[in-house]
Amino acid sequence: MEDQPTVDGVIEQIAPRLRRARDKKAVSLADLARSTGISTSTLSRLESGQRKPSLELLLPITAALGIPLDEIVAAPRIVDPRVPQQPAKKDGRVLIPLSRHQGEPRAYKLIIPAHDEQPHLRTHDGHEWLYVLRGRLRVRLGDHDFIMGSGEAAEFDCHIPHWFGATGRGKVELLSLFGKSGERIHLRTNRR
Repeated sequence: MEDQPTVDGVIEQIAPRLRRARDKKAVSLADLARSTGISTSTLSRLESGQRKPSLELLLPITAALGIPLDEIVAAPRIVDPRVPQQPAKKDGRVLIPLSRHQGEPRAYKLIIPAHDEQPHLRTHDGHEWLYVLRGRLRVRLGDHDFIMGSGEAAEFDCHIPHWFGATGRGKVELLSLFGKSGERIHLRTNRR
């Protein structure tokens, strides 16, 4: 699917489209001026891009030429600022990428269902940050075993054996930032 033009792109294309439409219909500027009531100089400035187009000018022109307005004015592209989400599901867990790019760190929303799951500690390169949005998260980190609730965060080096999963009766939702470089997050605050 071809991208639709932006608002500026649409406006830039009006002048040449007007000229092409008039030429295609073999209508002179003087004839178009007579049928629309718009002066020849205004029409000429519209076609050369020296006059900003408006509906008050474009509607009578397209009506006189017998063409639809969208032949002259294409719909602008509305940019959706949201990151496209393509969830992946594995072992009942839903992983939703929140990062648009494959650079670092990568951000995810993770939904872990409630079920009895035996911790399976693992290690790998990188550094991970967790933030619990909803529910209770059980974390095994080396010899430590603890529960995190909504609003709590943890960060750890992935070389430490680790595992995390839902605890309690409900699912847990969390944000995860993962960086292969192993660098720690640096918190910055305003000092008063």
